[in-house]
Order: sequence, then structure tokens, then C-alpha cells
Amino acid sequence: MKFVRWFLGRIILLLNAVFTPKSMKRSTLEQSEINVAAEKLRLYQFDACPFCVKVRRSAKRLALPLKTLDAKKPAFEQELISGGGKRKVPCLRIEKEDGQVEWMYESGDIIQYLEKRFA
Repeated sequence: MKFVRWFLGRIILLLNAVFTPKSMKRSTLEQSEINVAAEKLRLYQFDACPFCVKVRRSAKRLALPLKTLDAKKPAFEQELISGGGKRKVPCLRIEKEDGQVEWMYESGDIIQYLEKRFA
């Protein structure tokens, strides 16, 4: 079963690389504002997770430089568990202006949030 998951993960990554979405075009000023706002976001993910790929593709379409953290690495895994409460990916860590941190799970919710905020 582990081999099947590994193999399917590689197929997902290959298809993602071949059919990568195009990024939206913005003015330099708009894009720099997006880049600054994106510094407050972190995506905890696994490389070959299909739901994580879905979120990364959405970020790519939005030209959003989203910092990704591999939740399989012990340090990031511990951050995810202690901050968000569970080891589940994808998880978007959102640092708000008032310093509060929100942990958002579910790829659909994350994509909806990103599109509403950055589209």
C-alpha cells in the first residue's frame, strides 16, 4: 500500500508539473502589496498530497508567493500540532494584523479564502 501511495503521489507531481497553471498578471505595485501580505501566510503541506497540490495550484494561479512547509519534518510537524491542534494537511497559518493566528484546514476553505482575499 505504501508503494501505491508513493507511486500515485509521483504521478500527481508529474501531472502538476506538466499542466501547471498560468499566474494572473498584476501591476508591479499590486504584486508587491500581495507579496507583503503573503508573508503572513504559511502552508503546511505534503509534497504529493492531492489536496495540497490543489491549494498550491490555486496559489500559483493567483500569483501568490505562498511559503510552504513540509509537515513531514519533525519541527514543522510539531508547529502544526501545537498551533493548529492536529496533524492534518493542507493547513494554512494566517497571521492577522492584530497578532492573532488562525489555522485553516480543508483545501476548499483555504482556496476560497485565498481567492476572496487575493483575486
